[in-house]
Amino acid sequence: MFTGDRSGNWLYQTLYKFGFANQPTSASRHDGLKLIDCYITASARCAPPVNKLLPRELKNCRPYLAREMDALGLLMAAGQPRVVITLGRVAFDTFLKTFTAQGGELPKPRPRFSHGAEYPLSGRLTLIASFHPSQQNTFTGKLTEKMWDAVFQQARTILSRR
Repeated sequence: MFTGDRSGNWLYQTLYKFGFANQPTSASRHDGLKLIDCYITASARCAPPVNKLLPRELKNCRPYLAREMDALGLLMAAGQPRVVITLGRVAFDTFLKTFTAQGGELPKPRPRFSHGAEYPLSGRLTLIASFHPSQQNTFTGKLTEKMWDAVFQQARTILSRR
């Protein structure tokens, strides 16, 4: 995911900076990138027309996300410490829907999307919300490098406490 585009440039540089990747760039699936204590997935498996996802596209892709979450053991309280960073409101909402559909419990009040917001979920799972590193967000300054780095520093700090 994100390989070879500007969002990927932001993502992989920051993953490297905070020790979640072995190199700061990724141009292809064969470029040697190795993720460290990190897994990347998506709410949807295709680029939609005009970059606007339809609810049915998200619904059709949700079973894939559910299987990945299950394979990672996100709902297991005894599992490894986990932090989920969602990139954008769509990812945030899709994650919460999938998480609760699989039996995960949400805190009250229900988590609301806000960049940098941190929510403890069932088990030892923490959810952190972030703006997506799209050009629309990074070129306009809605998401700055400092804001972006802060999210990954949050994740690193949470993981180091456990």
